[in-house]
Amino acid sequence: MSLENLLKIGQLKPHAPEAAEIERLLIAARRNLRDARVTSISPETRFDAAYKAIMQSALAALMMHGYRPDTNRPGHHMTVIQTLSLTVGLEAKRIIVLDTLRRQRNVADYTGDDVDETTAQHCIAEAERLIEDVATWRKSKRPDLVPQKKR
Repeated sequence: MSLENLLKIGQLKPHAPEAAEIERLLIAARRNLRDARVTSISPETRFDAAYKAIMQSALAALMMHGYRPDTNRPGHHMTVIQTLSLTVGLEAKRIIVLDTLRRQRNVADYTGDDVDETTAQHCIAEAERLIEDVATWRKSKRPDLVPQKKR
């Protein structure tokens, strides 16, 4: 499915990307990743922060293509993750891993299941990789969305 098809069926909405907005999302993703590395808090809270970093990075990637999810429709987290193959060329294996983390987050949030240290560490590692992938893609494919440094 293409981004245009997702727009037609209402999963996405058009969105004019702005360099400052993309930068804020990636800064927030890095901040959440830093928070996820604080070992004095629970693995569940660390997992949540890393998952949030994944979503912020994936949202930035989608926005760079001129779209955003329709958050009034169910499944918008899934949509944002699954579009990563179309936005930054993420391979299917990585999308499956990120989608598994999404499902684990849902289970933890809606059933109260515990998140163990290994799962939290895995989510942190995936968030770190995705932030880097999105930042690299932006620099090479959309340099117009990289804020210019002030002199």
